[in-house]
Amino acid sequence: MILGWLPENVSTFGPNIDSMLTLILYVVGTAFVLAEGTLLAFVILYRRREGGRAAFVPGESLRELAWVLIPVVAVIFLDVAIDVRARPIWDLVKEQSPPAGLTVKLATLQFGWEFTYPGPDGKFGTGNDLVQTTFLTVPTGQVIRLLMTSKDVIHSFYVPQLRLRQDAVPGREIPVWFEATSPGKYEIACSQLCGISHFAMKGILKVLTPEEYQQWVKQHWPKSGAGTGKSASTTRSSASGTEG
Repeated sequence: MILGWLPENVSTFGPNIDSMLTLILYVVGTAFVLAEGTLLAFVILYRRREGGRAAFVPGESLRELAWVLIPVVAVIFLDVAIDVRARPIWDLVKEQSPPAGLTVKLATLQFGWEFTYPGPDGKFGTGNDLVQTTFLTVPTGQVIRLLMTSKDVIHSFYVPQLRLRQDAVPGREIPVWFEATSPGKYEIACSQLCGISHFAMKGILKVLTPEEYQQWVKQHWPKSGAGTGKSASTTRSSASGTEG
């Protein structure tokens, strides 16, 4: 039921992220119900009554301290349990990046996205790079590595359907990866308040089937033989021009 509230998942590690969100929601939700239920019960049981007198409870006895100590121990235990459960997922997403089938450089700026693809030789800066603004085009079933940086302030690459969010920081190149499982178009949002036009910083992730992606490659590197050889030109496209 809870997973039905979330956006569609289209990444291989998405189910792991969803399982953690569900676990945290159940743990926090249960604690909330217990705490608020206890508070409500106390309000009713110990409400003001005619002839009743208030009592000062210093909380010095072990029985009285238990009302504080038991919840503290329970919260610490649950917090550690969540951390232990989350560690393998953190390692999967952040530490154990699988070999990439495609590497793209992402430069963020006020207020847009700039994606640089290497040419058919797989190397950047050799004269046949493809630079796209706004559109990131990738195939399904292939590990995509993004090398992220920022040209001005801190931005944040966020695609809810990928269950992926990562800050782009000036002066640093931060790698992230994902593997999309379902073709389609998905919005890329900036989840850091980065300036007056932050609201308009929108990109598009285009996920194609492997066959469609090969056609896209042929269109942008017509002499490459669908992934082999070299092309001598650098191409640009934008949201207002040619769609990626």
